[in-house]
Amino acid sequence: MGASSSTDNKELSEKREIESLAASTGALPLLQRSFSKLADSQTSTVSFQSFKQSFCLSYDTTTTEGDQKVPDSFPKLLEHLGSSLVDLFFVPEKEGLSWVEFARGYVKCCGRMSASMSFNTLLRVFHLTAKNAGLSSKLEFESDEADCKINGSISTVELLMFLWMCWTMSWDGRSTKSAELFLPDISHLVLSALVSCTESGTSLDVWDCDVFGLELELPIGKFLTWALSTIPNITECLSHFCNSRLQHSLNVKDGSGPSKSSGGDDSASKTCENTLLTCGRAWAISLTSKNTINEEILSSCFPCNSDETNEHLLYRSYYHGKGMNRLWSNVEGYHAPMLVMVSASCGVDHEGSSSERKWVIGVILQQGFENKDAFYGSSGSLFSISPVFHAFSSSGKEKNFAYSHLHPSGRVYDANPKPVGIGFGGTQGNERVFIDEDFAKITIRHHAVDKTYQPGSLFPNQGYLPVEASVLDIEAWALGGKTAKEIQETYKKREELFNDQRRKIDLKTFTNWEDSPEKMMMDMMGNPGAPQKRRELNE
Repeated sequence: MGASSSTDNKELSEKREIESLAASTGALPLLQRSFSKLADSQTSTVSFQSFKQSFCLSYDTTTTEGDQKVPDSFPKLLEHLGSSLVDLFFVPEKEGLSWVEFARGYVKCCGRMSASMSFNTLLRVFHLTAKNAGLSSKLEFESDEADCKINGSISTVELLMFLWMCWTMSWDGRSTKSAELFLPDISHLVLSALVSCTESGTSLDVWDCDVFGLELELPIGKFLTWALSTIPNITECLSHFCNSRLQHSLNVKDGSGPSKSSGGDDSASKTCENTLLTCGRAWAISLTSKNTINEEILSSCFPCNSDETNEHLLYRSYYHGKGMNRLWSNVEGYHAPMLVMVSASCGVDHEGSSSERKWVIGVILQQGFENKDAFYGSSGSLFSISPVFHAFSSSGKEKNFAYSHLHPSGRVYDANPKPVGIGFGGTQGNERVFIDEDFAKITIRHHAVDKTYQPGSLFPNQGYLPVEASVLDIEAWALGGKTAKEIQETYKKREELFNDQRRKIDLKTFTNWEDSPEKMMMDMMGNPGAPQKRRELNE
């Protein structure tokens, strides 16, 4: 009897501990509801096989961004993803999962852990999935512990499939068309890893490089270093996928699951087909840090309705025209996080020859644009986006995050006029990035002039000297949600009302020529003393 009581206390203590760990993730209510729906009323356990089935992915069609080639083995990889994940973390003592085993499996997969352990967990999922799909892998795990050491390497094709697997887990539950899978162009991420992790990567011609044809091996240690510094938020895809699958099982049980539709073009490809902020670029930016604006960035990756214009796009020079004034008329009053994208073209030297190359950079501003003659901002991030992706967060040394200055409204003489245009980092007159007022030219300087953002080249083969390039297109994307957009709309309406009031003229005042301002001006020009004499006569 005492042994039975001791066992009960141990089980109760274990149950409380697991529930506490699950509660720390914020998913305990979802786990409780899904377990209640899935569990057998007589055995109080969840059928292991049916649970594995609820994690399986099945897509009728797969589309890609651009002309990307999907490896033949990738669909097979996705077929084994759900079952491999369940086999890895959810271990039943019998044929069914008890509540403790159910919650423990979720904590093993999605519980709070260090960044390195999160990456180990994600790589373990990929490794087992590839193994079950019959694919070879050179990854080796020294033990079954989440913090064990990983040896081996990952090939270029494996890297591509690993990143696409993570995208698919993030895509799951966000897309309204559950029967379709859209794969973004992530060549800029692949090239970033190759340049950072391999000796051959430094000599690659990244401007004309087919990442799908490269056969390079990335040492897993260097890859993890790159991933932890460049895309630390990618591990969130695992918890999103688990939550999405659990929620989907609830919807199926309730009969309210999403209907599968395979007709028409995918919304993601339609929404971002012509903008600088493509799905792959938006996803890459969202992976660089864990913050509140990531969902706003991801909403441009996973739009809900392709028939609606993208409400996040505040300004695009291709549509609205180039120049500070055109930009200002669209972003004024928006005081929330904003993403600025710039596409430019310049001559680049490579292996002794020079050719015109296009590249894309981006900046995240936390407070939007302000018309000031000095630098401002409390935080921000600078990005090299294409052809190679790199992120440069705040260095913490200076706060020259942004500079945006229009021509003064009053025509007052200024002996030392401030530069008119947009700048990021550096100092006034020596900015790391500066765009002139006409949006015709952009100047990029070496990171040595900048103590605000972390060092690094904004495009390949940048060099030490300032580079002037032609601006091709500029975009400004709203990342502050509906509230910030509503505040801006209110501001615009108020400004329009004030402008209308200023333009109104009381015609009754000017019906008499003798009292009109035009006649007074003509009198003053013809006889400067006339107004004084008129006042004396009136007195």
